Amino acid sequence: DYENFQKRAPKQITEAIAYEKEKIIKTLLPALDNLEHTLTNAHSAASLKEGRGSAEDVDVFVKGIRIIYDQMLDILKSHGVERIKAVGEKFDPALHEAMTQKTEPDKEENIVLEEFQTGYKLNGRAIRPSRVIVNKLPRQQSTDEYETTEAE
Repeated sequence: DYENFQKRAPKQITEAIAYEKEKIIKTLLPALDNLEHTLTNAHSAASLKEGRGSAEDVDVFVKGIRIIYDQMLDILKSHGVERIKAVGEKFDPALHEAMTQKTEPDKEENIVLEEFQTGYKLNGRAIRPSRVIVNKLPRQQSTDEYETTEAE
């Protein structure tokens, strides 16, 4: 029994550490999301408020946030976290969560068109799926189905 314990213990410790690491990383993701949204919206929000600071002030602000955002991404990357590529990829339920569907006839069926929220993987395993809009083409009857319907 002692030998079995010695074999199991290192594996259990490794799994416990990985679980705790995942919990910590999941708590960082909302902050990363907020920084991402702030960066995306900072320029458009600043242009709406005329007379409050210069464009240069806004640029400095955005650069500062960008530095923090990039730093957080680097920290997460050093712990085995990577962003899930979504837009333009084939929808994969293991990596993506479909929030809605949209029709774009010039694109393939089940291709991710837009991303609402970035997904992340930890050591290759999805810890949060990307929330996405998926391309759904209208269903067309094939010639065979049409002929069968007319024959009846």
